[in-house]
Amino acid sequence: MSITTLLLLAVALGSDAFSMCLAIGITGVGKRQMFLISFTVLIFHIIMPLAGWYVGELAGRYIGNAAAIVGASILIFLGVKMLRDVIKKDPENAPKIALVNTWGLLLLAASVSMDALSVGFTLGTQKVNLIMAAGVFGLVAGLMTFGGLGLGRLLGRVAGERAQLAGGLILIGIGIKLFF
Repeated sequence: MSITTLLLLAVALGSDAFSMCLAIGITGVGKRQMFLISFTVLIFHIIMPLAGWYVGELAGRYIGNAAAIVGASILIFLGVKMLRDVIKKDPENAPKIALVNTWGLLLLAASVSMDALSVGFTLGTQKVNLIMAAGVFGLVAGLMTFGGLGLGRLLGRVAGERAQLAGGLILIGIGIKLFF
């Protein structure tokens, strides 16, 4: 597999994290949270392909479905909460709380990393340096996560409530997409 193909695959895998974090960044995450979320997604995008390689497709399918449902539910919850906060004008109860919670952070990172699990299994059938591939996946996903959070944070400052409303709708849309 060429490095170009590997990078394109990494960008495709990181796109869920980017879009989710764009919406989350609109809520006004702090720099510490940005680094923590980005690092967690980076680690998950390294671990998941390796786990897919070792666990296999069958186990990945069961784990993937359960985590995707939980992750989708969390995203829909955050999106609805963002919409409610905009409508009620209650910025003190922004959905940042779920991201500070360790379990919430881990579930969100797992939900955007599930496709890397099956990709890891697939890469196991190819002649690919899995360690290098997982490292590229992690680095690209971490950078895309940080970029999404930063861009969302900027949009949140510039566009205010409209950006938060759009962010809530994006999270709900991504959550619904994960169910199907």
